[in-house]
Amino acid sequence: MKKLKACLFVSVFFLSSFTMQAQGKLVSKDSLRLSANFKDNSPAPIYYPYNKKRVSAITAVNIAGYGGALAGLNAAWYAKQPRSGFHFFNDNAEWLQVDKTGHAYSAYSESRASMELWRWAGLPRNQRIWIGGLTGLGYQTVIEVLDGFADEYGFSVGDFAANLLGTGMFMAQEFAWDQQRVMLKFSFHKRNYGQADLNLRADKIYGKTEIERFLKDYNAQTYWLSANINSLVPDINFPKWLSLAVGYGADGMFGARSNIAVDKTGAVIFDRSDIRRYRQWYLSPDIDLTKIKTNKKGLKVLFFVLSAVKFPAPTLEFSNGNVKGHWIVF
Repeated sequence: MKKLKACLFVSVFFLSSFTMQAQGKLVSKDSLRLSANFKDNSPAPIYYPYNKKRVSAITAVNIAGYGGALAGLNAAWYAKQPRSGFHFFNDNAEWLQVDKTGHAYSAYSESRASMELWRWAGLPRNQRIWIGGLTGLGYQTVIEVLDGFADEYGFSVGDFAANLLGTGMFMAQEFAWDQQRVMLKFSFHKRNYGQADLNLRADKIYGKTEIERFLKDYNAQTYWLSANINSLVPDINFPKWLSLAVGYGADGMFGARSNIAVDKTGAVIFDRSDIRRYRQWYLSPDIDLTKIKTNKKGLKVLFFVLSAVKFPAPTLEFSNGNVKGHWIVF
């Protein structure tokens, strides 16, 4: 653990030193790229001049904010778990890979938010993309390393690969287009499982509170690839904000790998192997709020935050070999 703390300190110190030394100015190449990349006449990102105070503030927020979050996570979770030497854990077959999709989404969203903060600080284009992307990946990787020292878990190569995919998706689009034409989004609906034993089991493995269910109930989560139609096909006559989203989720999961649970002695304490575990695919229109033009800074920030969430809309569901229509899915 001392080595881990030392690595974290060195990483944070290197990141803060690198960003503090960044030489910022309004780069004309950014404007030239914008004229080429934003053919759909959607609102282009604002480019800010380098601001040393903002760079210092964001660096401090990253160190203090993430350090505080790690301390809270350690107190609430890892301190209560048995510790061990660093080890790996293969969980690729668990939760029908909904958890892996969640890792990609988290790394993508953190990278995107981080880069926008560095844009606001005025860092040049390549620096803000690299720092933003690696910050999102780094935040997630630290959690994987902590898992590696938890006796009941371990460092998951599958989780790390999903984190890398999410960050890579963000960075590739920024380098290619200076915008996110295909976004990763999230939606959630709290489930009532309708049977006493199922609700008790869900309370045990997913938690009882809204926030616990929001974070852990894989039956209630959906992750979306939302593609802005006009950005990908500029000549098509569709509203600039209209997107088409493909969603992925799963249902029927009351355990990581099966719906059978045993206690430490091997005795079966829960058996609902009669419930089928299955994947769900969705097709739905979406709204890209970042394409809505406004001069109000508060609305721009609000639209950016809300753009991480799938807009509720009529949806087609493909699952169990059937097609179902829903008036509204969120």
